[in-house]
Amino acid sequence: MPAEVAPEGFLVRDALKAGVGSNRLRRRDLVRPTHGVRTADPSMPLVRAIALVLRTDQYVSHTSALAVWGAPLPAGAVGGPVHVTTAGTGPVMRRSDVVGHRRRHGARVTDHGGIRVSEPSQAWSESVPLLSVHGSVAVADHLVRVGGSLTIDELSAAIVPGSHGNAIARAVLDLVRVGADSPMETWLRLAVVDAGFPEPQLQVEVFDRGGSFLARVDMAWPEYRIALEYDGAHHRERDRFEHDQRRDNGLAVNDWLVIHATRADVARPAVLFERLRQAFAVRRGVRRVA
Repeated sequence: MPAEVAPEGFLVRDALKAGVGSNRLRRRDLVRPTHGVRTADPSMPLVRAIALVLRTDQYVSHTSALAVWGAPLPAGAVGGPVHVTTAGTGPVMRRSDVVGHRRRHGARVTDHGGIRVSEPSQAWSESVPLLSVHGSVAVADHLVRVGGSLTIDELSAAIVPGSHGNAIARAVLDLVRVGADSPMETWLRLAVVDAGFPEPQLQVEVFDRGGSFLARVDMAWPEYRIALEYDGAHHRERDRFEHDQRRDNGLAVNDWLVIHATRADVARPAVLFERLRQAFAVRRGVRRVA
């Protein structure tokens, strides 16, 4: 292949102009990820192939842009057609593997990894109508997490007044908090509030009676000395498990109740909620006695 034809992905028209014959483009060592594109990489993501056919007034948007930015998306929003938005009045992209959109003004677009995409705040606001409320909150929590790239105010500024999903996006923002480290922590926080418990504080630092640091817990009700932890798969690793045991022992001797949640509690949270109710009952009883 000519040097000007990139093996990781190229346009058929560019290859033909470079002198590559049509028979060569039909050989089995080349893959057709989308119409008009060839690549030697059979695992080339569809979004990268679509990026090659974008006009200068088009960009990857909505949940496809969130995926490019590495935002956590629910399984149903991963894969499938690529969302492409046309800025202005030009033709909307029509392809079987593309969902075309139009934005007449105010598009905030940048390059990320060689792909022209919506900026993260805009990608989130575009995606709210496509996601559940919990899914939208999880993405927003990710974007505004400690050390994240955005603030809640920046997400708010990205909502277009009068746009489809504007009211939902405003409602979602009311649920967004800084401090969730994973989508499952977002789910856990929303679930306990929906179940009638007080809203917990996130990433709470706990100190012993002498003022020495004990632990940082996922969420807690410090006034009740109740902590709630989400244990993902990495908590089953030996070193992490032993660390958690030492930490929980320190919390226990300093009069903290620690409740652990796992992925199984997503499908069947009743037992988790009952343990929380018992913890609050114990603490409220102690406070009444005191």
